[in-house]
Amino acid sequence: MPSHQSQRTAEDIRREIIAILGDLKDPRVAGKMITVVRISMASDNSYAKVYISALDGMESAAAAAKALNGAQGFIRREIGKNLHLRKAPELKFVADDSIEHGMKIIRELNDLTGDE
Repeated sequence: MPSHQSQRTAEDIRREIIAILGDLKDPRVAGKMITVVRISMASDNSYAKVYISALDGMESAAAAAKALNGAQGFIRREIGKNLHLRKAPELKFVADDSIEHGMKIIRELNDLTGDE
């Protein structure tokens, strides 16, 4: 079970990554509706796996994850600078289809109830 400190750090990193996403100029990321779903931190806060999802679908999320892994050094430096961390965690971005899955469930529920 992650500690309180680790959870707090993960939430701070999540907020910073969301802010940094708006500054990136990579066409695979810029202008897309990308969201950070969750962050899984190592117990010593040296490694973080960042799960991202896109409203456009899994292909768009996978392309964005590849772009963000390429910009990992820049993002890591910005996180360390803005959060005043002694050592910013190594980041790994992974595409996640949770938003797409949630939208599918909502559509199915709407079909069952007849709502639009």
